[in-house]
Amino acid sequence: MKNKIAIYPGTFDPITLGHIDIVERSIKIFDKIIVVIGINSHKQCLFNEAERLDMTKHSLNHIDNIEVIINEGLTVDIAEKHNASTIIRGLRAISDFDYEFQIALTNRKIRYNIDTIFMLPDEKYTYLSSTIVREIAMFNENINSFVNDYVSTKLKEKFNMKI
Repeated sequence: MKNKIAIYPGTFDPITLGHIDIVERSIKIFDKIIVVIGINSHKQCLFNEAERLDMTKHSLNHIDNIEVIINEGLTVDIAEKHNASTIIRGLRAISDFDYEFQIALTNRKIRYNIDTIFMLPDEKYTYLSSTIVREIAMFNENINSFVNDYVSTKLKEKFNMKI
């Protein structure tokens, strides 16, 4: 039997409960999920690659058959390298769809054999983004309903706040 491998790419700056929800539900569909922390030279991240890798691994350690890696190249190239047949993308709102649709069609043009599926997070996370979490954390507001305790601690440390 062929293993069904998928990749779930993102910057995960930081990983949120919405991201974790997508992975928890996706692992019911796939035999293995490779969470790919992307390096985007056009994006200014709060956390460096090592920090994002640490937080993501820690946040997903309760799920079997998960691997977390860093990638600087094209998503379809890393999917092909790891024999993944599918790219998982989370959609929060209709505004996400237009951009994600363009990327999915471009990826299909480059690697026709790799499909993209869109997953909706639990409705309680539909408004949630890493950008919003960083902004709220920067002002020392409670972020416990957006990220797990480990990520919350890392955000507080990053902003030099009392823990």
